[in-house]
Amino acid sequence: MFDRVNTQSEYDYIIIGAGSAGCVLTNRLSEDGNSQVLILEAGPMDRNLMIHIPAGVYSVYRDPSINWNYMSEPETECDRRKIDLPRGKVVGGSSSINAMVYMRGHPLDYDGWADEFGLSEWRFDRCLSYFKQCESSDRGASDWRGDSGPLSVTKGVMENPLFDALWEAGAQSGQDQSDDLNAYKPEGIARLDRTAKNGRRCSAATAHLKPALTRNILRLETGAMVHRVLIENHRAAGVEYHRNGTTRVARANKEVILSAGAINSPQLLMLSGIGPTHHLRDKGIKAIHDLPGVGQNLQDHLSVNYVQACTKPVTLHQLNRPLTKLAIGTRWMINRSGIGASNIWEMGGLVFGNQHVEFPNLQYHFAPVYAHFQRSKIYLSQAWTLQVDQLRPKSRGEVKLRSANPTDRPASHFNYLSDPTDLKELVEGLKCMDELLSQRAFDEFRGRRIHPGPEVKTDLEIAKWVRATTTTDYHPCGTCRMGNDEAAVVDEQMRVRGLEDLRVVDASVMPNIVSGNLNAPTQMIAERAADFIRGRQQLAPFRPRYHFEQ
Repeated sequence: MFDRVNTQSEYDYIIIGAGSAGCVLTNRLSEDGNSQVLILEAGPMDRNLMIHIPAGVYSVYRDPSINWNYMSEPETECDRRKIDLPRGKVVGGSSSINAMVYMRGHPLDYDGWADEFGLSEWRFDRCLSYFKQCESSDRGASDWRGDSGPLSVTKGVMENPLFDALWEAGAQSGQDQSDDLNAYKPEGIARLDRTAKNGRRCSAATAHLKPALTRNILRLETGAMVHRVLIENHRAAGVEYHRNGTTRVARANKEVILSAGAINSPQLLMLSGIGPTHHLRDKGIKAIHDLPGVGQNLQDHLSVNYVQACTKPVTLHQLNRPLTKLAIGTRWMINRSGIGASNIWEMGGLVFGNQHVEFPNLQYHFAPVYAHFQRSKIYLSQAWTLQVDQLRPKSRGEVKLRSANPTDRPASHFNYLSDPTDLKELVEGLKCMDELLSQRAFDEFRGRRIHPGPEVKTDLEIAKWVRATTTTDYHPCGTCRMGNDEAAVVDEQMRVRGLEDLRVVDASVMPNIVSGNLNAPTQMIAERAADFIRGRQQLAPFRPRYHFEQ
């Protein structure tokens, strides 16, 4: 049992979760100097040095001190495997442990939200201005890019002949090339953008939260595990949370905002009595507000890896050597340069897996190394890794409670590959990778195929291999989706339907997953939410012409 103390305080806004969305909201809601803001984070401050070294990504994304380290439930169509689901449990959230790739998704994703779900506020022309407001791109200001926002976005610059080979293979294969996947031509092989600045990770905490912490109207509490939102007369009146061995209460004069992510936000709503009544009663929780959509519509990007040995010593396998690792670390400490300043996954692409899709349905990430784990140790091999994500899966899952205990991990049932289209597109994805890596640009580097092995050839063999090895690219979303129907959890301004002064602002509100990494869209969503919350007029709609519209 936790000790209860009469530690109670009042704020205008209480934000739960200092992740990508929570950091943006905290900055924006406190910038006028008038609103008292409390932000609660279950994890610690981001003092782990490996968070800030871009090449340290392999060290941090499984570190239990800063990671919830969730697992899916046994996935029936994936040989009943439990699949890793790292989630940031640290200031900055998953933006402090991810691979730093900055990708917005395709403009037609957002137009689809409007057309399918009646969310006219979320057409791409209403989102682009907020993407630009949020970022400061080293590509410079343009119709597509911003150059004065808090989030530093930089193009990969590490030199490696395998990056050059991938670029050339894009043209040779007909899969095309792009100078900027977030701009005029969102298709083809490209150098990827990453959230980094001056050789350091630029997490949401670095970009948005830390500059705001100098404001005396803002309070950040780490190690704060929220147990429930307090609902009084159909209004969110505050939160109950556990910190330093005691249970505390904070009251909200204006709003409570959940930004705990696609797994924890629905969990917290259900712990608060908000969700499917039958499920809450089954767990011994008093149902305060029946909202059947809470925890439903769970989506994610599944991925498969293509690993090939490299015949020349141009990969990053030398990082295995202690002296090399020391030299790289020393160089980074001195001037924030060298391999230590790279997020490794500096190249990728958006491509078509078949002729029936309107816009790219596959995404590549490419690393000039093969990193594999044995227990907790990382091993690097002289090989390259090409990863493909299926961008618009049809399978849907759900997040449910295990019990009424807030410290019990929620049960995440993704139902991966339950729709046969998803398996078909991942099989096509492996064939696309094989085609790309078979181009003459790789002739001087191509060794044996490691994963899948050379014996995997037919569609049936590939499908079996996909079921046995596919994993998540760590992009869960959709569990508190926006909409106007009975299955929606929030409206298009992210207000919880049927309650007052309670919002959800994070990737869980996405009605459909976007065609790319989720960190940039989540920060854009939070930028828009801040204006909705403050009653400010949204930025003017704007949409330049794109390549696919010619």
